[in-house]
Amino acid sequence: MAITAAMVKELREMTGVGMMDCKKALTESNGDMEKAVELLREKGLAASAKKAGRIASEGMVDVYLSDDNKIAAIVEVNSETDFVAKNQVFRDYVAAVAKQAADSKAADMDAFLAEPWALDTQFTVKEALSQQVAVIGENLNIRRFEKFEKAGSGKLVSYIHGGGRIGVLIELACANESDALVELGKNIAMQIAALNPKFIAEKDVPADFIEKETEILTVQAKNDPKNASKPDNIIAKMIEGRLKKEMKEFCLVEQPYVKDGDLTVQKYIDSVAKEVGAPIEVARFIRFETGEGLEKKEENFADEVAKAMQ
Repeated sequence: MAITAAMVKELREMTGVGMMDCKKALTESNGDMEKAVELLREKGLAASAKKAGRIASEGMVDVYLSDDNKIAAIVEVNSETDFVAKNQVFRDYVAAVAKQAADSKAADMDAFLAEPWALDTQFTVKEALSQQVAVIGENLNIRRFEKFEKAGSGKLVSYIHGGGRIGVLIELACANESDALVELGKNIAMQIAALNPKFIAEKDVPADFIEKETEILTVQAKNDPKNASKPDNIIAKMIEGRLKKEMKEFCLVEQPYVKDGDLTVQKYIDSVAKEVGAPIEVARFIRFETGEGLEKKEENFADEVAKAMQ
């Protein structure tokens, strides 16, 4: 498979690794982007998969939270330019889409787009989107949504960062619906926005994820010349230690709390639980980042990559 400048650019954006190493990895993986990321990680060039996903398309994330705190929804709507994403007409439209998602019974995007548009039921959501395209003058796309309905007592809490660049929705389960839960939820949502954990706790990590990470760390360790004379049992202990360190990065409650590095997130939660007089659990969370996994328009940088490849 021919390796293009655009592919090298994409891999570089995903991993932060130099262009020539990206080109070698793509050549070795025959253009398989996921395999190329793995190869770079195995060589110790890409620290982790955190940067994977091309943060590219413009638009915004918004959240709707019902007044009774029983229902919430988070949506991402994309636009072509940052200029439109900052336009109040666009922002009002995205807020309306978030409200529609909160009231929706749709299980997927196709069903959502086929629903009557709440602000004018003679149109579907898709037809109302087309009208916005005509008004705003740019292609728009309702990319994704997620709806939370509170399962029991506790609080739904939302957080928007950077004017809609990142949005977080979190459900805290607690028998005491104290206002202290709202502050706790905001602080944890800020943590999620900043550090992008993949799981709530280590018990939530799937076995196949641990297996894959172990495999990558094993190849890394064996490729490191410093480990050439070390016996297998020592290397195994090293891998175990590195995996534990990774779990603290991937799992929300294991992470150092951003506002107080002496605490983990779990210890911070426990301190608030003591204050409210009831156990508190993070039941679930979701984080949307605008343009996550979407391809940027080609810019002059692609030419720079092409020159470097030659």
